[in-house]
Amino acid sequence: MIPARFCRIPKPLPYGDAVSLQQRLVRDRIADRIPDTVLLLEHTPVVTLGRRGREEHLLADPEQLRARGVEVHVSSRGGDVTYHGPGQWVLYPILKLGRGGLAPRGYLYALEDIALGTAEAFGIEAHRREGKAGGWCEGGKFAAIGFKLTRWVSQHGLSLNVNPEPFGFDLIVGCGLVGERVTSFHRELGARCPSMGEVGTELRRQASAALGLRFTDADVEDL
Repeated sequence: MIPARFCRIPKPLPYGDAVSLQQRLVRDRIADRIPDTVLLLEHTPVVTLGRRGREEHLLADPEQLRARGVEVHVSSRGGDVTYHGPGQWVLYPILKLGRGGLAPRGYLYALEDIALGTAEAFGIEAHRREGKAGGWCEGGKFAAIGFKLTRWVSQHGLSLNVNPEPFGFDLIVGCGLVGERVTSFHRELGARCPSMGEVGTELRRQASAALGLRFTDADVEDL
């Protein structure tokens, strides 16, 4: 397994701050100044539009969203429109791909493996859907994936709904999938829903296995 750093950021982070942090880490990883680094965090409420994002998939205009405390950002990741907020874990791996045969398509499958393995660890029967990236279960889509590569170094990644405020997903057509339901661990499990801490620990374990990384914990101040 390849040595890597793992940083769980303790407080919800504004999206712009997370992007700036990732961009700096990407530059350092391209230059081999740092090892592979994986961030795990929650965001303050935000709607992001990926490279295929369409404004018609916003069900409220940006001013209405801001009035409800929801920022709007155009993102460099792949995919369409999604929502991030407290109660949702976001995993941002800053990895140099190409080692061990991990190419972009294999990386996508690895991110899906992380989402599916985490859900199954808590009793949710999870699966892939052909042609639709992410994590799915009978109740709908619980995990979204969108990433970017710069000189084979990854940015952005995976979001997984544990117990977010459901109103955020009512503001968008999630991932541009008309008529598809967005779900969460809480919606699927009710009183059996694990805590954010428990899910974060399992995400770390699944990321280590799926990406072939041996983690050392790091504080955000050390990044």
